Amino acid sequence: MKKLKITKVKSVIDRPERQKRTMEALGLRKVNASVELEATPQILGMVRKVNHLVKVEEI
Repeated sequence: MKKLKITKVKSVIDRPERQKRTMEALGLRKVNASVELEATPQILGMVRKVNHLVKVEEI
């Protein structure tokens, strides 16, 4: 299965609580922090909800 490198590029200050919890669930806490996750439908859906706050690269 494909892997994704997801990097947080914007802060979640002044964002809805749902977006804050989604970022936390992805494992992104600080700006410029990166995580590598499997490209499952659940992860892709989470990324789609916060795509304006993250940068996604395929590995």
